[in-house]
Parts: sequence; C-alpha cells; structure tokens
Amino acid sequence: MVDRVPDSEVKVPVQHGPYFYYSRLDKDKQYPIYARKHAASRELLPNSAEEVILDLNELAVDGEYLSVTMQRITTDHNRLAYLENRDGTDRYTIHVKDMKTGELLPDRIPDVYLYGSMEWSRCGEYIFYITVDESQRPYQLWRHRLGSEIGSDQLIFEEKDITFTLSMYKSLSGKFIFVHSRSKTTSEVRLIDADSPLSPLQLIDERREGIEYDVEDGGDKLLILTNEGAPNFQLLCCPLSDLQTRAKVMEYSEDRYLQAMYPFRDRLVIFGRENGLTQIWLLRDDELERIEWDEPLYTVSILSGQSYETNEVLIQYDSLLTPKTTYGLNLLTGEKHRLQVAPVRGEYDRSRFRQEQLWAVAEDGVKVPMTAVYRKDALENGPAPLILHGYGSYGANSDPYFDPYRLPLLEKGIIFVTAQVRGGSEMGRAWYEDGKMGKKRNTFTDFIVAAKYLMEQGYTTSSKMAARGGSAGGLLVGAVANMAGELFKVIVPAVPFVDVVTTMLDATIPLTTLEWDEWGNPQNREDYFYMKSYSPYDNVEAKDYPHMYVTTGLNDPRVAYWEPAKWVARLRSLKTDNNIIVLKTNMGAGHFGASGRFNHLKEAAACYAFILDKLGIGIK
Repeated sequence: MVDRVPDSEVKVPVQHGPYFYYSRLDKDKQYPIYARKHAASRELLPNSAEEVILDLNELAVDGEYLSVTMQRITTDHNRLAYLENRDGTDRYTIHVKDMKTGELLPDRIPDVYLYGSMEWSRCGEYIFYITVDESQRPYQLWRHRLGSEIGSDQLIFEEKDITFTLSMYKSLSGKFIFVHSRSKTTSEVRLIDADSPLSPLQLIDERREGIEYDVEDGGDKLLILTNEGAPNFQLLCCPLSDLQTRAKVMEYSEDRYLQAMYPFRDRLVIFGRENGLTQIWLLRDDELERIEWDEPLYTVSILSGQSYETNEVLIQYDSLLTPKTTYGLNLLTGEKHRLQVAPVRGEYDRSRFRQEQLWAVAEDGVKVPMTAVYRKDALENGPAPLILHGYGSYGANSDPYFDPYRLPLLEKGIIFVTAQVRGGSEMGRAWYEDGKMGKKRNTFTDFIVAAKYLMEQGYTTSSKMAARGGSAGGLLVGAVANMAGELFKVIVPAVPFVDVVTTMLDATIPLTTLEWDEWGNPQNREDYFYMKSYSPYDNVEAKDYPHMYVTTGLNDPRVAYWEPAKWVARLRSLKTDNNIIVLKTNMGAGHFGASGRFNHLKEAAACYAFILDKLGIGIK
C-alpha cells in the first residue's frame, strides 16, 4: 500500500480573493501542508512564491494524535483561525495565526465542536464559535472579540433542547452567517449579518416537527431548500424584507433529491441525487440542466471554499476506476474541462478492471443497489474472494470512489462490493426513511439479500466472503453476524455501535439524546423491544460465528470503547466455534482511528491482512 503513495499530491488551487489556496502532501509526510500563492490568474500561479499557511507536520508529535479540521481566513486574508485536537474527542481548540508574522495570537478558545463551529465577521475583529456541553453536544454560540479575554466572550444563543445541535456556516457571498439548530428530523435557522457582528440574531422560520430547511444568500432575497410539502426537497425564495412570503424558484420533481445550493454571482448551482448517483445542475430559465458524465457509475462534488465571484466552478469527479479528477465548469456556457487527475503511483491500467452496478431484490420486493469493482479475470476460475461493505444510517451515502490503496487487493483477485442498503439516501430521501426507527431491520435484511445474491450469481461463496462496516456500519455487520453469520467467513466491525439499547437509555453518553430520532427512544416500550430485537450485544447466541476483527478507540465520543469490548467478551463466552475474535483498542485516538497518512495505512493493512489470512489468500 505504501508503494502506491504518490511522490507528491497537490490539489488544484481554489481562488479566494487575491490568492489561490491549495494543499499538498509530500510522499514522506504524514500530514498535508496548506499553502497559498498570490496571483492575478491561474497562468501566473507557477511563477509566484508559495506561502505556507499551515504545515500540520510541524504541529504533529511522533506517536501522538493530531486532527485539524476547520480553517477560516479573514476577509483581508491576514489572519487564519483553525481547529486543533490531540486526543480524538470532539473537543477542539481554536488557534489564531497572524499571517504577516507567522505567530500565534494569544486568543485560544477551548471546547469548540469539530466542524461547522467557527466563522469570522467580515471585519475580522470577531470570531463566532460553538462550544460543546458535558456530553460533547454542540449547544452554545459565542462571540469573541480578537485580543480580548475569553472570559469576556458573549453568549449569543443556547440550544436547550437536548435532541438538537448547533452548527453554522457563512453564505457563499460572505454577507451572512447562518446558525442552524437541527435534530435528525427538524431544523431552525437564524441569521447573523457578517457586516454587523454586534447585531442580534434574526430567526428565519421557527422549528416545526418534521420540517427541515437550509438557507443561502440569493442577492436581494434568501434561497430556501426545504422538505415542506416536498420529501425530496424543493427550492423556494423569499425577499429579505419579508421572510414569510415564499415563492417557488422552479417546479418540484420527485425524481431529484436536492441536497445543497451554491448561488455564485453568475449562476445558481444545485447539488443532489438522481438515478442513485450524485448530480450537479445549473439553473437556467427556472429549469435545472444536469451536467453529464461519460461513465455509468461516478461520484461528483463541488469543492468548498470557492469565490462567490468565480465564473469557473471546480468540480471533483471520480469513480471506481477513475482517479480523483478536478474539472472546471464554466457557469455561463455549461462547458467543462479537465484541470487535474490525481497521480497513481505504480502500474495502473484501468482496462484490466471492471466496475458495475448490481441489484438484489429485498424481502419486500424493493431493489437494493450495489456497486462492484474487480479485476476482469477475477471470476475466470469460478467464485472469487469478496469483501462486502455497508453502512446504511443517518441518510449517509456509500458512493463509488477511487482508492489507490485498494489496488494491491484487486491485484490479488479480491472483489470489492458496496451494498447501498436502506438507511442511506442513495435512492432519495425515502430510502433513508425506510431504514431508520421502526424500519431499521430493512438495513440488515438488505445486506443479507445482497450477500445471497452475490453467491447465487457466482461472484463468491460463504467460505470466500468477508463483511466490513464501521460505526453504524459496525452495527450493521454486527447485527448480520447474529442474523446470518453463516454467510461469511470473516466479519470486520470497526468502532461498532453494538450495545444499542443500553447506550440509548443513558442520556449522559455523548450523542445519545441526538440519536433518538434515528433509532428510537428505548424509554418507550415499543422502541425498546424493537431495538432489542436487533441490537448485536443483546442477540448473541450459543452458536458458530465467523472470524472477527473488531476495533475501537479509547477516546471515542461516538461509540464508547466499552461497547465493542463487552460485545467481544460475550461473543467469546457463548460462541461454539474455534474461530478467532480480535479486539484492537487504539489507546491514543477516538472514532476515526490513528491520525497521519501512514498510521492510517498501517491500521488498514492490519485489517486487510486478517481478512486475507482467514480467506486463505497468501501475502508476500
């Protein structure tokens, strides 16, 4: 896997004001280097001097954890605020760097949430930030004046409903900061005028159960993306002078799941899903025009941090066979051109591999999509070793993507399949709703029928198949281990959420109260018994189980280490086979494992080595 690390990876620069911002990752480095160049145009960029904004390698200490998430630059580009964490929890610290001197300012703000939690006022004198409570729920919005004591910071808003969290983001124009109160089913947005940081919050629309919405700056109006009367979300607008008067921007379509809007100066860009794939549209004359791509399977996204004034939007594209590719999309003409293809070190001939979309039929007749990638000759000698991955929760999607570190396993003849089970949003919002709360078992039965389909169609056999999932995906494969463990030779639950009932009964545990709209509240009798019917810990039996490689992190605030620990203990005490169960605890990290690129590869390699060994595949 290390042999696949490129000599250098440089992201396409994103223009923001008078600078091009980008990151680069050198071959021998664990962490990226963030930098900028001052230039009038992309053509001048190579001739200008690089200014390093933040070198994470200089911040890192060997053997210790480091995470830097958000970075925010002031409007005058003279100060950088960034979030840093060194223990793997969700408690981060704001640091402020003077870009002229390179020194850190004394302003140091602790207990800030890891993302969606920090924005500058337009003048650059104030930072708005969101702190977490004892259970690491982001709940308080504060205003800090640069250079003042932290103790004098002003509390602007507190979200007191323990089932809601706070987050914020700045509008693409930079004119507003939108403050979100959000549960799993309901949202409420408030507005801060970035030019008047001392002005009070302005409520856009008060919360109503089941109604979700996002807001953006549309110039003389606000754009509102909402599910009110539109399960797959519709786009409305309202004048700034009258926030209660709504008008349709375009007609609603059940076939399109609209998820984000980007109102650039010259054109409105919409991101969402259609036909089970991510899509990008341009709004022309009240109609959406979809950007077309050549491959049948792909994933597209709009790069963050782009300038409101740009007339060329940067789009990232990849597939199971195509490395990450950056395109420039002309907002006026709709034409796109390729700017960069991420380097793949070593031999890679895409014509030797195949990607395809497969469909299994669930117990209730619903068609469950899967994506697969493998070497073209992998099936020449019959069923092949196969790794089946799944997630299926929170509406999160498992989209096809290129991974150069997967190539060594593809070369060994491994087939990689992702089951896009219900609980995600791959097939639209209804796909998510059909895999949560009292319909959660659909997630597990979808995965099981996917595994059976792969065997029926000759892709693999139970003695050659592994299942893999992390976090809520660990719950998925953990539940499947009880329900249909005989289908797999080995199962890999990473940081798995496996003691569902006990965790959801304890409101002092981080995230518990926020999850009641996802899994149910076991204080309610019906929810309790439904959750207990699938909770992996509560359904361990005296029977044979596959080999298992279970991981956890000592500082994990999302899935406490004791969940997989007690689950493994119960499995070991009850199972009737001689198969191996490994419990690997990262003693210095949290939910996302080790920090640093090579440390990540070491963890992944150990996991894959276990899978290959149990599937009987030699390692040289």
